[in-house]
Amino acid sequence: MVEAKKLLKNLAAQLPMTVVGLERQMMIGDVVGRLDDQDKEKLRTLLNSFLSKMFTINASDIDMGGYGSQGFVWYRVFGSKKPDKGLGQFQADETNFLIQSVIGDRQRSYLYENRNLDFSHMLYMENGEFRRFRADAYFDLDQLALNMRAINNTVRPYKLLELHQNVTRVLSLAGTKEGLCLVTGITGSGKSSTLDAIIDANNHSVDAHMVIIASPIEYVHKSDRCIIRHREVGRDVLSFKEGAVQALRQDPDIIMIGELRDPETILTALEITDSGHKVYSTLHTASAVESIDRIIGETPPVEQERVRNRLADTLRCVMSQKLVPSLDGKRVMAKEIMLGTPSVRAAIKNNNTGEIYQMISEGSEQGMTTMEMDLKRLYLQKKISLENAINYANNKRRMQQLLQVSPTEN
Repeated sequence: MVEAKKLLKNLAAQLPMTVVGLERQMMIGDVVGRLDDQDKEKLRTLLNSFLSKMFTINASDIDMGGYGSQGFVWYRVFGSKKPDKGLGQFQADETNFLIQSVIGDRQRSYLYENRNLDFSHMLYMENGEFRRFRADAYFDLDQLALNMRAINNTVRPYKLLELHQNVTRVLSLAGTKEGLCLVTGITGSGKSSTLDAIIDANNHSVDAHMVIIASPIEYVHKSDRCIIRHREVGRDVLSFKEGAVQALRQDPDIIMIGELRDPETILTALEITDSGHKVYSTLHTASAVESIDRIIGETPPVEQERVRNRLADTLRCVMSQKLVPSLDGKRVMAKEIMLGTPSVRAAIKNNNTGEIYQMISEGSEQGMTTMEMDLKRLYLQKKISLENAINYANNKRRMQQLLQVSPTEN
């Protein structure tokens, strides 16, 4: 580590102060490209040492570089992100070199052109095992910043999701052969882990073909009863849309689209679902109703009526989730679940999405639950505090009604 830090200082000292911005990053990339293998390995080893520490402190994410980090390496542990001052402080150019040392020439060109790069990184452990990371490099006031998230080596057991049998039937290919199932939530809410649990449950229970399209690929599933294809956007396929369209020619039963991030992908997902396939995907939304409104609102106005009808016909389940600080200092998942019942489908078609929340709250026998109802369950089970039950609710007034707490008490 000492040698690597010395190397970083020497490399940074060689840069002329007259070159700034993107040109400076390109100059750093040229220098990194000319380093011998020994020096490259020193830099990678230093960064990997930061990653290895994540597993001793139970960190989910690591951040470094850019103006915002102030030269420190930051870790997120059980939801809280803090700098690790014990690792020392780095100059901006030192972290620029460190970040560029773990990407290739083609990735570097993409980063310069788009000012952002999603990629995956592999860390080989001393015991012979390896850990994978989802990484995002980006610009922060002309300097490079990096976030890496550790990808679980194991899949969360499906039964730990504690889902009603009706929900399991909808999520399983054995129960329903087609339809759109969404897992939604903000960044870091565990959407990928939940999707992996659903995929794993299908993998061990039905004979089928799954195509996973993601950016980047996180957990790599080993084919069991299902043959599972992993297609990473930018490496195995050019876009989510192209991956979804191409999947139709690959004889799939299930298609997993990592994220519905643009109108083209949304329309494509609805089309392939409409063709009789089972499709899983994610959205960055906090509730079922918001998810429906987002899908319709993201599409062009001339398409919205058609999208509304198609969504009503194909949507089978929306699971919106949050990771809430628990009383044991960790985090626990709270979820809202909406099923595509006849009344929900009618509300979508008639543009009455405002009525769906009440339908969810009255549908507990069918397996539905609002976020507020689930937060109340966690509070009564003494897993979360009253304060967090209210803070993490989508509808604070409804939460207070469920808990019979006046606004002045929280």
